[in-house]
Amino acid sequence: MTQEFLSAARRRYIDSNAATLRWMLARPKLHGTYLNTKMNPLTLVDYVDADGWRGPNHIYGWIQGRGLESAVTHADAFKPIAPDITSGLDAAGLALYDALDRLVQRDGHVSFCYDAEMRPVRFLDTVHFQPQRQDADIYTFSDTFAAKGLVAAAARYAPSDLPRQLELLQRVIDAIEDNRFQIDEKLPITAANRAAQGDGFGTRMIMLSAGALLTRIGHRSLTSFADRFIDHIIDRHFDPASGLLRNVEGQDNCNVGHGIEFVGFALDYYVGETIAPELLRVLETILVSSFDLGYQGPGVRLVVSAATGRPISAYSPWWALPETIRAAALCFERTGSTAVMRVWQEADRAFFERYWRPGTGIAYQCLTDEGPIDYVPATPDLDPGYHTALSLLAAIDMVGRSSR
Repeated sequence: MTQEFLSAARRRYIDSNAATLRWMLARPKLHGTYLNTKMNPLTLVDYVDADGWRGPNHIYGWIQGRGLESAVTHADAFKPIAPDITSGLDAAGLALYDALDRLVQRDGHVSFCYDAEMRPVRFLDTVHFQPQRQDADIYTFSDTFAAKGLVAAAARYAPSDLPRQLELLQRVIDAIEDNRFQIDEKLPITAANRAAQGDGFGTRMIMLSAGALLTRIGHRSLTSFADRFIDHIIDRHFDPASGLLRNVEGQDNCNVGHGIEFVGFALDYYVGETIAPELLRVLETILVSSFDLGYQGPGVRLVVSAATGRPISAYSPWWALPETIRAAALCFERTGSTAVMRVWQEADRAFFERYWRPGTGIAYQCLTDEGPIDYVPATPDLDPGYHTALSLLAAIDMVGRSSR
């Protein structure tokens, strides 16, 4: 039964990723260069200028950095499966690499949002915006996503640029460890705003994924930060009583999707490497506890209480389910745990039965108990193959390894 599930899941993941990538490649580029995923996931109607911050006049650096990493990674993965997808992704990826690299060289950073003239801006509401201010030594999630994408792309398209892109990645890592990293990019990016925020584990968790990326491109020697980040997150945020990761040390809220994402990134970093039994036990605990407490309704709830184990958000965003699939696949590879296989199968079923829109290449972005909802948690652009496709790709690879 398990092997039947693994084989069917691998085929389903390949097909859904191919659909997403073909959908993305068929769309006209923004400014002739940037990935265009500006579609309403409920109506399947493209956003237009009148949609303000959702429309084509605004480019999100967050999304483009994610999209670049996804394009490069899938270009390599799909070469033996669908060469046409690989050639399309390489063309799009090279153009996007050049564009994001120019932005970094111009500003020193990649910004959350740009206006029609590619000037960094921040929104005051859904229509009005003003120039963004960013202190040179304060970094953000947009920098993280861009740096990862630029490293991946330089390794494939511009090896002579790789040392420079690795330096950029290291600057972001240093900013995280030196407390020069601001989470909220809708505010001016300043030392004062950075000092006023709590220290959430998401900053280290998202950059942790660079550990596996660096390993894949032959730079495992540069990944010591990943070990520090894993230790830091478990030491400061793991709550043994609930099995969850607290968003901020000592506080009650737990973004269980981020906890699951952490498990997936940690296990991806250790693929092919020895992992300490106690660390593996903790990672499995975080995965199973986060899913079991969060999966109440159509998907994984956005926030759960560590004290009560109850959801305190009505929202169930799509991305937590493919992230669960990645984490469960990599954990099952290590443990063969029946609890982990149960989590994997339940997440797979929930995603493809409730979120995935067959024939479109996309998923509903958020559900509540009442059904799909027009809710934008971060950026209005749809996922460019990052949360969904990269997560499923890790499961595809895991099944491939298990069948050898």
